[in-house]
Formats: sequence, structure tokens, C-alpha cells
Amino acid sequence: MSEFWLISAPGDKENLQALERMNTVTSKSNLSYNTKFMIPDFKVGTLDSLVGLSDELGKLDAFAESLIRRMAQSVVEVMEDAKGMAQENLLANGGLKEKMKCLKIDLTSFVTHFEWDMAKYPAKQPLVSVVDTVAKQLAQIETDLKSRMVSYNTLKTNLENLERKSMGNLFTRTLSDIVSKEDFVLDSEYLITLLVIVPKQSYTQWQKTYESLSDMVVPRSTKLIAEDNEGGLFTVTLFRKVIDDFKTKAKENKFTVREYYYDEKEIKREREEMSRLLSDKKQQYQTSCVALKKGSSTFRDHKVKVTPLGSPDRPAAGQSDRERESEGEGEGPLLRWLKVNFSEAFIAWIHIKALRVFVESVLRYGLPVNFQAVLLQPKKSSTKRLREVLNSVFRHLDQVAAASILDASVEIPGLQLNSQDYFPYVYFHIDLSLLD
Repeated sequence: MSEFWLISAPGDKENLQALERMNTVTSKSNLSYNTKFMIPDFKVGTLDSLVGLSDELGKLDAFAESLIRRMAQSVVEVMEDAKGMAQENLLANGGLKEKMKCLKIDLTSFVTHFEWDMAKYPAKQPLVSVVDTVAKQLAQIETDLKSRMVSYNTLKTNLENLERKSMGNLFTRTLSDIVSKEDFVLDSEYLITLLVIVPKQSYTQWQKTYESLSDMVVPRSTKLIAEDNEGGLFTVTLFRKVIDDFKTKAKENKFTVREYYYDEKEIKREREEMSRLLSDKKQQYQTSCVALKKGSSTFRDHKVKVTPLGSPDRPAAGQSDRERESEGEGEGPLLRWLKVNFSEAFIAWIHIKALRVFVESVLRYGLPVNFQAVLLQPKKSSTKRLREVLNSVFRHLDQVAAASILDASVEIPGLQLNSQDYFPYVYFHIDLSLLD
């Protein structure tokens, strides 16, 4: 994953030259890879509406980021043993050109090749309407996510509770998968079969003494039917009238009578419940490793042309991939829903970033609308130097703040800035590492 800096500067001649200087320096010093970030011309509206939208978009940005983080985590949770392949399923489907809507695009490529989706978010509508459309879309996705994950987690918890019963020791675990009808004397008015847990070191003592622990114990009626690390589960048949006496004598000899009475209907119900839960859980996520490996994180059979600001010899991020994956093949409904709606939420998030750049640029640089947005992908370990270059190139956009940074002797009441939070230009951060 990558991080990006999305900035904008006025589109007049002086600032376009500043952008070129910035591009030249960052390219020669290998500080970042830069591309133009195209934003359509929106209906501006009133200044008051822009100020209100600025605040609303800030909250919507944070909400969208939180939502896609939760959805990415849900994909990891649902994929369980195959969670190492979760990143291959976090894609942005379509969103570039109309003929490429069906393609599966990795998140970095979507950001670097961003194009505004006019069909989904018509730019001719008032900005307020566009923002409202995005907000309602994300709110609906969150509502559906909560509902689906509650159902999935309830199913998972019920299954874990049943599985836990089958994984305990002989004192606590369910016995429905151990005992059989043949182990018991059933439908007898006088006789009953009990289950007794005997420590391993006491097997010999049990065999020698069980018939004499009480009167009316059926000779040679004991049988070992199960074992764990601590002991074994034995059957013993006796007359019903001596049950209490037998339990008391067994306890005195450190043998534990397990309270269990064979009920064929109850055993069948428990087994069917386990089978149903396993089936339901499996249906929520069914993805073969083959299908996952085919989920390539590259453009399929296309190369996407971008408008680079620097590194003109650098190839576009897209590359061909001959393997095709049938849409949704081998996937359960929950995983398929998560993949589709993660893509929708991610695409909406990047559109929110574009909206924020537009609104903040108009508020900062004024009318008529004239600014240039640029996407920078910083190189590792170069962020500090890149920030210094940007601050130096664009310090003329905010001379007062620049003076407080560049001249330590200048003190401006109420203004405390350092080189890390000094942004004379419009700046937004896109951090895809949050999805790692």
C-alpha cells in the first residue's frame, strides 16, 4: 500500500511555474512521483454554503475512512484461514473510463488514475446535492454492514459455543458424538446404564471394584467407550433402585458419575444444529485458493494512460493479465457483498477527497475557480525533504505564515506553526496503509 499527498495551487501563470519548479526538483531528487489530479468544474454556490460544505466534508472524509477500514477488517475476519489473501480482494471495481467499469483495479492504481464518475455523481448538480448523494450512499453501506456482520457474528458465536462443547474434557464436553445407542440399556423398567469417568491410573481398580460398589450391579457390564488425557469414560449397568448408593460409593473411590441419559431425539437435534451452523457459515465464505490467486491486482488486458507531471519514462501502473476470474465464482454472499461495497465505499472516499480539494481551493484562492490539483506519491524516507521543497516553492501563497517559519525571530500572537504543519497550499493526505 502507499500514501499520497493531494495538493492544489492557483492556476495562474506564476503558480503553474511554481508547480513546474516543484516537479523538476522532486523528479531530479527522486522525492516523489507526481501526476495531475483532474477535478471537474462544479457549481460553486454561495460562500456560506462552501464554508458549511468544508465542515461537512471533513466529517464525511473521516467517516468514509473509518468505514472502509472496518470493511477491510471484516473481509479479513470472514476469510479466516485465507486472510493472508485478503489484500487481493480489496479492489476498486471500475471507476475510470466507461468501457472499463467491469475491471478490477488495485487501490493504488485507482488513486493514481482517478477520474470523476459523472454517471454516479453528476458535476452539473449543485455541490450540496453531490455531497448529499455521497453521504447517503456511505450511510446505507454502513447500515447494511452492521446488519450483515451482526448476523455473521451471531452465527459464528453459536457455532463456536457448540464446537467448544465438543472440545472440552470428559467432565464438560458434549457426548452426543461419542456415545451410541448400543452403549445403553434402554426402555427397561428396572435397569439403567450410567457413564462413569475413571482416572487413567485407576483403570485396574475400577475393573476390580465396580461390581461391588453397590448391590444389584450387572456383572461384566462395563465398557470403555472414550478417553482423553486425564481418564476414560466407562459404561456400567445396574438396577435403578441403587443409583444413589452407587453414586456415593463411586465418589468415595474417586470415580465420577457423569449425569447423562441417552436421548436419541436430543442427540439428533444437536448434530443437525451443528451441521446447519457449519453449512450456514461456509455459505457466507466459499472461496477456493485458485479463485483467489486469479484475483489479480492489476488492470486486465488494458493499459491506462495517465498525464504525468514528472518521470515521463515511467510506465503506467496498469499491465495486462490474461487470466480472468468469473465474477463472484466460489464466493459466499457475505464475502461477495463486502468486496463489492468496499469498492463502492473506497471510490466514494476518493471522490470526497476531490470535493474537499475543490471546496478548500475556492475558499483559499477565491473566484473565478482557477487551480491545479496534483497527486504526489512520496518516496520512502523522503517525506521530510519533500515537505521542505513544497513549503519553499509555495511560501509566497502565505507570506505571513512563511515568515514565522523561515524567520525564528518573528513572533505572531496566536500563530504557532512548524515545518510539519505549515501548508501554504491546499493539502490532503491519503493513507492506504490503513488497509494493510
